[in-house]
Amino acid sequence: MRPEHGCAITGWGSALPSTVVTNQDMMTLFDTGDEWVHERTGIRQRRAADGPFVNPKPPVSPPGGMGTTAQLAAEAGRSALQVAGLTGADIDLLVLCTTSPDQLVPATSSPLAHALSIKGGGMDINAACAGFTYGLVTSAGFIASGAERVLLIGAETLTRITNWADRSNAFLFGDGAGAVVVEAVPGEPALLGWDIGVDGSLQPLFFSDHGGQGMTMRGQEVFRKAVRVTVESATKSLERAKVRAAEIALFVPHQANVRIMDAVAERLGIPAGRVASVIEHTGNTSSASIPIALTDAANSGRLAEGDLVLFAGFGAGMTWASAVWRWGGGPVR
Repeated sequence: MRPEHGCAITGWGSALPSTVVTNQDMMTLFDTGDEWVHERTGIRQRRAADGPFVNPKPPVSPPGGMGTTAQLAAEAGRSALQVAGLTGADIDLLVLCTTSPDQLVPATSSPLAHALSIKGGGMDINAACAGFTYGLVTSAGFIASGAERVLLIGAETLTRITNWADRSNAFLFGDGAGAVVVEAVPGEPALLGWDIGVDGSLQPLFFSDHGGQGMTMRGQEVFRKAVRVTVESATKSLERAKVRAAEIALFVPHQANVRIMDAVAERLGIPAGRVASVIEHTGNTSSASIPIALTDAANSGRLAEGDLVLFAGFGAGMTWASAVWRWGGGPVR
C-alpha cells in the first residue's frame, strides 16, 4: 500500500458510432414523435454501431446497424491514451465496465486488451449504469495498492439487447464508449469520498435474460427509486469527502433521463449550469454515459485544476455508486 501517493485522471476520450437514429426514425417502429420522446426523456437522438444484429429472433428490425462493444471501447481507449501521452504498454490494468459484453466467455476486456496492446491485466465490471463509478473507485484502489496506471473504459452496445417491440423503453438506449486514464501521482488522493451499493430485491425492475426478447424495465418504479438512491449515495460521498454540494464545480450524473438528472441536481442543490449533460444526442448508454459526458465537459473547457467533480449513477440490479473527485494534478510529460 502507498497511501502517500495520489492519483489523477490524465487522459480521456469517447467514441460514438456514425449511425444516428433520431426520434423521427423511431416512428418507423411505432407511433412515437420527436416532441413526445424529448419532453419525457430529454433525448432527440442516439447512436447505433455497425455490424450484424445478434438477437436471433428480434420482434422487429431496429433502425441502424449494430456493432461490438470491444470496437467502441478500443476507439475510446486509444483517444484517452493519446491525451495522456501513453500507449497500451504503459498500462498495468485495463478495467472495462459494460453490461453488454460481446460474448459470455471470455470477458470482453480480453480481446480489448489485445487490441490495445495492454501489458498488464484486464477485467470486466458489470454494475450496469453505475459501472463506471464502480470502476473509478476500483481504479483508485489499485493505484493505492501499487499500480502505476489504469485504463478505465465504459462501453455499451445496448441496441443489441433492446426490445424493439417495447414502445415504452426502446427509444431510451444507444451505443457508445468513454474512457479515462487513472495514473499514480505525488500528493493527495484525488478520490475524496465514495459510496457504492446494491439492492438485489429490486432486480425485477430492470433485467434482460439469456435468449430473451431484450431488456425489460418497469420505468416509473425505476424512476422513483433512481432519484432517491442517487441523492442518498451522492450525499454520503459529499459527507465523506467533507465538502458541500455548493463546492461542486461539475456534476456528472448517469445520463438515463433528463428528468431524473434534473431532480437529483435540484435535491442536492447543484445549479443546472454545473451539470454535464449529453443525453440529448446519445440517449442512455449505461456505463458509457458518465465518461462520455466527462469527456465532453473536459474538451469543452469546463474543468480547471482543483475543481471538485461529483459522479453519481444507478443501474439495473439495482446498483448505485457516487464519488467526489478533485480534478487535475496529473504528471507533466
